[in-house]
Amino acid sequence: MDKASLEPRELKAMVQAIRNIEKALGTGIKKPSPSESKNMVIARKSIVASQAIAAGEKFASDNLTAKRLGTGVSPMLWDKVIGQVAQKDYEKDELI
Repeated sequence: MDKASLEPRELKAMVQAIRNIEKALGTGIKKPSPSESKNMVIARKSIVASQAIAAGEKFASDNLTAKRLGTGVSPMLWDKVIGQVAQKDYEKDELI
């Protein structure tokens, strides 16, 4: 015959296991851990001019590239940047 109830110590162990699972699942909000935050600027990339770009010239895949340091416009916005008109002159390797 199977047991239908738990002993107090079994209940305590089950509750602790549930709490551990809740911690492992997290909040569902994706954000960098404190150790990742230290390396974000070093590891991330930014959109930069791959050659000199004159004011009034359109940004295109042949005059832009992505390089580190990640303190400028994220490459995740590449499609939004392509086709926009440069508002100023950019030197090679300058952040967009």
